[in-house]
Amino acid sequence: MTNSEQHRNSGIVRLARVAGLFILLVTATAAQAQTLQVLHTFTGGGDGWGPYAGLNMDRAGNLYGTTFAGGTYESGTVFRLSRAGSGWILSSLYSFHGGTESSFPLARVVFGPDGTLYGTTEGNAEGYRGDYGSVFHLTPPATPCKTVLCPWTKTTLYRFMGSSDGAAPAFGDLTFDQAGNIYGTTAGGGTYYRGVVFKLTPSTGGWIETVLWNFTGGSDGGIPENGVIFDSAGNLYGTTSNYQGSGAGGVYELSPSGSGWTEKTLYTLDLTGNTLGGVSMDEHGNLFGATGGPNGPGGAWELTPSDGTWTFNLLQTFSGSEGPWDTPTLDAGGNVYGSSSFTGSSGQGEVFKLAPSNGGWIYTSFGFDGSDGAGPTGSVILDAEGNIYGTTTVGYGEVWEVTP
Repeated sequence: MTNSEQHRNSGIVRLARVAGLFILLVTATAAQAQTLQVLHTFTGGGDGWGPYAGLNMDRAGNLYGTTFAGGTYESGTVFRLSRAGSGWILSSLYSFHGGTESSFPLARVVFGPDGTLYGTTEGNAEGYRGDYGSVFHLTPPATPCKTVLCPWTKTTLYRFMGSSDGAAPAFGDLTFDQAGNIYGTTAGGGTYYRGVVFKLTPSTGGWIETVLWNFTGGSDGGIPENGVIFDSAGNLYGTTSNYQGSGAGGVYELSPSGSGWTEKTLYTLDLTGNTLGGVSMDEHGNLFGATGGPNGPGGAWELTPSDGTWTFNLLQTFSGSEGPWDTPTLDAGGNVYGSSSFTGSSGQGEVFKLAPSNGGWIYTSFGFDGSDGAGPTGSVILDAEGNIYGTTTVGYGEVWEVTP
């Protein structure tokens, strides 16, 4: 199977969907008043369309994100939303050019150790014009901008070749170690065309890529659609969306071993759908994830370590056509937050919260119902006051805030 064939078969669906209405619902036992504000509705023009990924926030409360398409060159954008009085103003920080430049950012942007933005482009699944995706770096102008029309400078750190080095980074955040090295995954390419885990090391005048693991599609799974995270011992954790050719995927650990890395599959998932999201880890070393995506409603789950093994705990199942696409978010109180694309009371998607309570979990859902957004696929973030931020993809997409 070629790289382009395996990526077409990975189950990712990029569609401009029909717009609908967003209504907040609370399905927990104690009703709560919630407020939704749409911060920006994308037009499909210069501001982009298709914010499949979630957002990130700087210390000043500005929101940063990506659109998969649209922008000046119809190849995706990186944007910033800043408060302005009672509203928000969108600034397009960068429009990807297409052509010989890698395009179509599917993951969100993250802040690196230097406080600037890093991200990936997925490129074209067919490798059109040699575009198999890239890792990029965005830096602000040297002098403060006086208008919203003030683009940042983009540097391509690494451009994938679509062969043994990997191809098509998908939803995953980039991760940094203490030395400033960058870690991530690609959904395609590699020796077996089932994706890789990679490391980028800064070198004089550029970056050097090292493939830490080539997925085979066998007992280690394959097609990792999301990124990796570190634990305190330096081990990496992530998910695959496919396990031995079928199923929802699996959860894996990569451990440093001599000059290489050792892979261990911690758990094979059997929920409906695919595991497109990654994992989050709490202070006790428990892993949280969600399964679903475009092929089933799936559910949210926890893996708990115990004497070298891992125990699976299903926290919540969803009902609908498409479940969670991205990684759950944890707060300091141990609550789990996420989005689910086409589940919820109206079947148009939901933002959910799972709160630990007496050995169980209380599930609260904020449901979309079609007119102010639907079909959320990205992860969510919280500010210091507990407000929740995220994106929807129906129509050209929106950015929203839910205030408790």
